[in-house]
Amino acid sequence: MKKAILSALCGLLVALTGSAQTVIEDRAPFAKDKVYLSASTSALGLDYTKASDWHFGFNAKGGYLFEDNWMLTANIDYDFQNKGNNSFGAGAGIRYYIEQNGLFLGLGANYKHQHNYDDVLPTAQIGYSYFLNRTVTIEPELYYNQSLKNHSDFSGFGFRIGIGIYFE
Repeated sequence: MKKAILSALCGLLVALTGSAQTVIEDRAPFAKDKVYLSASTSALGLDYTKASDWHFGFNAKGGYLFEDNWMLTANIDYDFQNKGNNSFGAGAGIRYYIEQNGLFLGLGANYKHQHNYDDVLPTAQIGYSYFLNRTVTIEPELYYNQSLKNHSDFSGFGFRIGIGIYFE
């Protein structure tokens, strides 16, 4: 009888401890309350405007996922121009991730300052977040900037590639 009770207690103990173990699930890649930082370049003629010839562009971006798949972003950028003056810009925007495949769509506005020239450029982006591990991504992006001051010379499209980091 003691063996039967001891066996039943051991079985109950194994069953309880087995069900107490839970698998810790990773959060979704674009989950609420994550913070994002990235650096990207549009170098070696990867973008085009009528006013610039060859240039090297650098962009730093930060973001906050305020809701699953929705991110508020802020960015600064610097363009070294071969033809014309170098420019500095800052902006803000919103990004939506299509979570199933890493594709994102973005809208925003950038302020651009060049020697004796200031402009506001609404921008639209489409890109892809390719995860190298849980937090680091390579992000190619196509974008279009629409100049409100001088459409024919300063509106343009381009390709940007960068590295992003998503913090928990």
